[in-house]
Amino acid sequence: MAQRTKYSMVKDHILNWINDGTVKPGEKIPPESELVHSFGVSRHTIRQAVGELVNEGYLYREQGSGTYCSHVLPNPIPETIERISNGKNIGVITTYMSDYIFPSIIRGIESHLASKGYTLTLSCTDNDVERERQCLEMMIDRQIDGLIVEPTKSSNYNPNIKYYLELEQQHIPYLMINQFYSQLVPAHLIMDDEKGGFLAAEHLIKLGHERILGLFKTDDLQGVHRMSGFIRAFREYGLPLEPELIVTYTTEDMVPSFYDSIGYFFENAEERPSGVVCYNDQLALSVLDQLRKLHLSVPQDISLVGYDDSILAVATEVKLTSVLHPKQELGRAAAEWIIAAVEKQEAPPSHIYEPELIIRNSTAPFNRLESKLG
Repeated sequence: MAQRTKYSMVKDHILNWINDGTVKPGEKIPPESELVHSFGVSRHTIRQAVGELVNEGYLYREQGSGTYCSHVLPNPIPETIERISNGKNIGVITTYMSDYIFPSIIRGIESHLASKGYTLTLSCTDNDVERERQCLEMMIDRQIDGLIVEPTKSSNYNPNIKYYLELEQQHIPYLMINQFYSQLVPAHLIMDDEKGGFLAAEHLIKLGHERILGLFKTDDLQGVHRMSGFIRAFREYGLPLEPELIVTYTTEDMVPSFYDSIGYFFENAEERPSGVVCYNDQLALSVLDQLRKLHLSVPQDISLVGYDDSILAVATEVKLTSVLHPKQELGRAAAEWIIAAVEKQEAPPSHIYEPELIIRNSTAPFNRLESKLG
């Protein structure tokens, strides 16, 4: 299981303050400088954590005054929850649940299911195949009427295929989101991640960057496809791609030492890349943290591109150029599909969402003179 990031630990600690009454509704949380000192993390890590809590409704900001605990708190999403209604029961399994883009996807699913009187049973795998097995067994035991699932480690062979075949034998429809298992080729709603990776690299190439570092998670097909698009951009623009500038990692590699190792690529001014394309926004902010430790600026020294256009893309003063993920739209479409399938209506076909690059201030034209002086 992946080790939790610093900002998620800070976020959870502040949530504990809220839940146990240390910070009461209407009270101000400690200022940013105090939080930096208390947690021993960077300023942008605090901003990520607080920014997410603001976005999720736990905190609110008052201009020129500070950040406060909300008077009306949202319901937290526990490990496994069930919404009670008079409708049929739809299971939802995601790789993660409480952070990054997943709350938006879940809200899209839940809001539409609730509007149609359906029950929602929700669980997550933490991108672990054994956890996925447990989730599938639980869903089958609960006699769900349909299942929406995000595959676990989709680029590897999945030992849980038999559970999906059991769903088919029981005529229980299921839909996969974000990716799908190639052994099954089920109905799916996904992004064209290959094109997304291409757009990210092409953007930097068009800005004059040639030495571009690509960081890709490869135990999920999303990362494999994003890397493929990254490589294709270099080929189509006739640029050489140095093999050492493509770095891959897996869920288990996401530990502090991995994030620290990223700084290695930027220590030598003569060899450092001028741009970076990241698997997602979360990784991009970790790269940003490493660059700050080396006293390098984005985009003046290094241009940085994320992926998913999550709330993290605008969580710091450096606003990330990022590839847009449909998030809530995808969640709603998944709910519409599964309801149609459960009610024996004609379900919409599988759909591949076209990526869109959202350009912000983390990327800039390559300055050859500044690069030489650096």
